[in-house]
Amino acid sequence: MKRLAFFVLILLSSLTLTADVTLSVTSSGASLRHGRLHLEIEAGELAAPQPAQILIDGREVHEFELVEGKQTVTIEAAAAGSVSEVTVRTTGAEATTRLEQIPGWLSILPPLIAIALALLFKDVLIALFAGVFSGAMILYHWNPIRAFARTIDSFVAPALADGDHAKIIIFSVLLGGMVGLITRSGGTQGIVERIKGFATNARRGQVTTWVMGIFIFFDDYANSLIVGSTMRPITDRLRISREKLAYIVDSTAAPVASIFPISTWIGFEIGLIAAAFTQLDLPFNAYTTLIASIPYRFYPIFALVLGFAIAFTCRDFGPMLRAERRASETGKVIADGDTPLADYNATSMAPPDGIPKRARNALIPIFTVIAMTIIGLFVSGSAAVNRADYPSAYKWLQDVFSNASSLDALLWASLTAVVVALLLPLAQRLLTIRQAMDAMVEGFKAMLLALIVLVLAWSIGSICAQLHTADFVVGLTQGVLSPHWLPVLVFIASAAISFATGTSWGTMGILMPLVIPIAHGLSLGAGHPVGSEAYHVFMLGTISSVLAGSVWGDHCSPISDTTILSSMGSGSDHIAHVRTQLPYAFAIGILGMLIGDIATAFGLNVWLALALGSAMIVGAVLLLGKRSDWQAEQVPSP
Repeated sequence: MKRLAFFVLILLSSLTLTADVTLSVTSSGASLRHGRLHLEIEAGELAAPQPAQILIDGREVHEFELVEGKQTVTIEAAAAGSVSEVTVRTTGAEATTRLEQIPGWLSILPPLIAIALALLFKDVLIALFAGVFSGAMILYHWNPIRAFARTIDSFVAPALADGDHAKIIIFSVLLGGMVGLITRSGGTQGIVERIKGFATNARRGQVTTWVMGIFIFFDDYANSLIVGSTMRPITDRLRISREKLAYIVDSTAAPVASIFPISTWIGFEIGLIAAAFTQLDLPFNAYTTLIASIPYRFYPIFALVLGFAIAFTCRDFGPMLRAERRASETGKVIADGDTPLADYNATSMAPPDGIPKRARNALIPIFTVIAMTIIGLFVSGSAAVNRADYPSAYKWLQDVFSNASSLDALLWASLTAVVVALLLPLAQRLLTIRQAMDAMVEGFKAMLLALIVLVLAWSIGSICAQLHTADFVVGLTQGVLSPHWLPVLVFIASAAISFATGTSWGTMGILMPLVIPIAHGLSLGAGHPVGSEAYHVFMLGTISSVLAGSVWGDHCSPISDTTILSSMGSGSDHIAHVRTQLPYAFAIGILGMLIGDIATAFGLNVWLALALGSAMIVGAVLLLGKRSDWQAEQVPSP
C-alpha cells in the first residue's frame, strides 16, 4: 500500500478580515496517513464556536465547528485528491497554506543519511548537518539555498532554544566545569591514588567502572558523565581503551536507569501506561504493571549481564578486541587519527606542582551531584504529591520520585557541585581564584564539541518529527494477526524508531498509546480475556518491548544523546565508540528477541528465559571472547 505524507509550507499564516478574529493553519499537523488528511488549525479571540469550511484548491470539501485555540480536523483522503492548496475559512477570517505531496519513504532518508555518513566518514558533525540539511531539502521543495538557510534558523536555533534542551546543555556545561576543577585541584589524581590499590589490573578497573555505573542508577545523563570522567585516568593507566570505557559506561547508563524502580524514567513511563489504561477502562495500576514488566525487559537486563561478563573476564571480540589489543599492547588508549569527543587539556588542567592530591576534592563534589539530585527529585516530586492521600509511606515515596522533575534536579545538583568544587581548593589554598576560574572555564570548553553534536542531534530529531519518520516506521508494523508475535514486532519497531531518531523517550511516547490498545484487542480476539494468564503475558511483553526496544535503538544510534554523553564522559572518539559497541548491542538485541520476546510469548517462563539468556551470554564470552597477550599475562583467567 502506497503511503503518502502531506506536509505544510506556510505561505500565508493568517489573513484577518475583522479586528476580533485571527486564524492560522500550522505546519506541524498536516499529514496524510492511512487514508486521512490531518490539519492543525489555530483560532484566537472567538467569543463562541462558529461554523467554518475547509476548501481544497478552491473547492469546499469539509465543514466543521471552529473553536478558540488549537484543534485538529481530519478529512478523508478521498476528499483531498491531488491537492496543492488548503484554505480554512470562517466568518471574518481565512488562512491558506500550500501542501506538498511527499512519498512516505523519504521521511527515513535524513536519519539514514546521518547514520550512514557518520559510520562511513567517522565525522559526526558533518554527518548530522548533512542529515538536517537533507531533511530541509525535502521539506522546502528541494531548493538548496532555502534549505541551507532554514537548517540553521528553523531547526538548529529552535533545538538550542528549547527549554529542556537548554537544561541539558547547562547541566553538561556545569558538570564539565566541575570536572575541570576537581582535575586541576588534584582531586581526580587523588582518586586514582586511592583506587589504584584495588584497580591493579584491567579486570578490576573494568569491574569497578561497571559497579559505579550500577551505583548511579537514578539518571542516565549523570551516570554517563560522572562514571566516564572519574574512571578515565584509571583505565588509561591500566591500558584499557577509551572505546571499552565508553562501552561499559553506556551499557550501564540507560539500561540501569530504565529498569530501576525509582529513577528519572519511571514517571514518564507510568504516565504513558496510565493514559492507555484509562482510555481502555482497564482496572490495572500503572506503577505495579511497570514493575511487573521489568523481568520482560530482556535487552537492558542482558546488556548489564554482558557488560559485567566482559569486564570480569577481559575477553572481547570484533572491533572491541582490536581496540583492546591496541591499547594494551601499545599503550594507545585512543587510535591514531581519532578525536576524543571531550578532551580536558593536559597542560591547562594538570594540578600545579607540589600541591597534595586529595581524593576528597573530587569525591565531595561527585557525591554532591548524587545527593543533590536525589534531594532535588524528592523536593520537586513531593510538591506534586499530597502525603495525606497515601496511607503507605513507601507508596508515597514511589509517587514522589515518579512525579519529580529530573532535569530541574540535575540543574540544582550540577550548580551546587560546581560551587563546592570551586570552594574546596580555595579554602585549602591549593589554587588561586584565577587558577580555579581558569580550570572551570577549561572544563566548560571541553564540552563544546559534544554540545554542538547534541544540538545537531536534536535538530535532526525535529526534522524527523516534521517528516513523520516515526509514523512511517510505525505504519510498517501494523496489521499484526497474532498476539504471540506482537511483542517482538513492537520491539523491532521501537528499536528502528529509536535508532533513526536518537531518542528513547520520544519513541516510548509515540508507540505506547498505540501498542497497548493493539495488545488488548488482539488478546481478546484470540480468546484471552482480561485478567487471564495469557492476557497478562502479552500485555507485559508488549509494554516491556516498547521500553526495551527504545533503549536498544537509543543504545546503538550515533545520534543518541546518551551515546554522545558516554563518548563525552569517557573521552572517546564518538564514531569509534559506536563502531565497537554495535556488535555487542546487536548480539544482545537478537538474543533478547529469540530467548525473551518470542519464547515467553509462546509459553516459556520469563525467569527461565532470563536464566537461559544470561547463561548463554557468559558461555559465549568465555568460548568466543579473546584477550590480548598483554592482558593474558596481567590478568589471571577466571
